[in-house]
Amino acid sequence: MIKRTTEMRNPETTHIDEMSTQQILTTINREDQQVPRAISEPALLAELAKIVDAVVNGFKQGGRLFYIGAGTSGRLGVLDAAECVPTFGTDPEMVQGLIAGGDRAMTEAVEGAEDSVEGGRADLVARNLSQHDFVLGIAASGTTPYVIGGLDYAREVGAGTGALSCNHQALISEHAEFAIEAVVGPEVVTGSTRMKSGTAEKLILNMISTSTMIKLGKVYGNLMVDVKPTNLKLIDRSKRIIQDATGVDRATAEKYFELSQQQPKTAIVMINAEVDYETAVAALAKNNGFIAAALKDLR
Repeated sequence: MIKRTTEMRNPETTHIDEMSTQQILTTINREDQQVPRAISEPALLAELAKIVDAVVNGFKQGGRLFYIGAGTSGRLGVLDAAECVPTFGTDPEMVQGLIAGGDRAMTEAVEGAEDSVEGGRADLVARNLSQHDFVLGIAASGTTPYVIGGLDYAREVGAGTGALSCNHQALISEHAEFAIEAVVGPEVVTGSTRMKSGTAEKLILNMISTSTMIKLGKVYGNLMVDVKPTNLKLIDRSKRIIQDATGVDRATAEKYFELSQQQPKTAIVMINAEVDYETAVAALAKNNGFIAAALKDLR
């Protein structure tokens, strides 16, 4: 039987209950520093690149990305999916997070939900999963039945599948086409995978969603040009993005923010190519939303 790293006792913290406050914090920080090192492994990044490319290919065919998990892993998936909407201007259907036990499980434990293989399958059936979709199962332990049920159903319908865990030879790795095993070592508090394992999962989900959106033309340079200006902070950011991408002053940025119907991407093309709204929109549509290609086409 394989011994799971996520359940092992950490020899560096066996007396953490006797440490001073500063010693506790120093120890936690030292352990946390292992996380980015684990994720930087070339083999892990190579497998991660395959997942990103598969997700991008699915998006181009009208597919969706589903994160599916339980507990902390499920919550992190829901968080990353939710943040794609304001950051990249995506439709809420495009990236979705599913958690065992449903919405209630975001704030409290739902008895037995993660142990249901059928639950993972049922949640994806309810979303009309198709062969163009991609399902990323997330489980720090790598053994969650809910995640396995979802991955097995995804493979049945021909959807893309990936597994994200924090153990070597994780069980969920056997149920997916692509497998990421970010082994960050035993937790400071034994089995508390919301700590280093959760941090690793959060970093990897950031990498997946951000990389896919970059490859879909939702970033220009390093600017989030598809940001949705849904509050005062994001309205201000949108105007600053227009300024940064075009070099215009604040007043001009505000003018084009309104002329572009509050679409920073369109405003940037309008200014840099010196064209009207309709021409900018058409150029972006022709070039799949990529600003650089649209500008080149208009020159």
